[in-house]
Amino acid sequence: MQEFTVKPAGTIDPETYELTGRTGRYTKSVSELGGVYRDEQAYAAWRDADPQAEAYRVDEFRPSGDEGDLIYGLSVLHPGRIGREFPVTRGHLHAKSDRAETYHCLAGHGLMLMETVEGDTVVVELRPGQVAHVPPHHIHRSVNVGDTDFVTLFTYPADSGQDYDIISRAQGMHHVVVAAADGGWSLEENPDYVVRH
Repeated sequence: MQEFTVKPAGTIDPETYELTGRTGRYTKSVSELGGVYRDEQAYAAWRDADPQAEAYRVDEFRPSGDEGDLIYGLSVLHPGRIGREFPVTRGHLHAKSDRAETYHCLAGHGLMLMETVEGDTVVVELRPGQVAHVPPHHIHRSVNVGDTDFVTLFTYPADSGQDYDIISRAQGMHHVVVAAADGGWSLEENPDYVVRH
């Protein structure tokens, strides 16, 4: 008789958006996001109101770091405003920059804000059921432009790694997502942006 193994599936709780069977979790508190927002005064007021408040969290299932394997997980980005800016994740480029990633929106309303290393901006707007593909060599961050948690299911190659400093070295991303006069969102150029060479 042939032997086989039954492995438990990862489960996403539809109420709390927590990943059962995760191998890791990290959270970013408001106090850990210094330098991410252009409106430093608004950020300071947000931080000082509750420095340990959770800005976002990530649950992941990382079977290995081997080439050919895949990591998947959940990102939960809470809503709000920091001045005119919408909440964002720190964002990154994959350390192996030829690695791609997908984000499937499970809840909320958000954007995948992407940028080539040369500074060209690409935006994918996401609502439940929609999927964003982050191509190789694209810096990317999530933006919550809604009034509820923006929840995405992501998948990327296990050997990708992350370069978080590429954004700070350029004084932010080329564009900032801000609240528009009509209640929606718009992009504004970041005047502090330093072109990468």
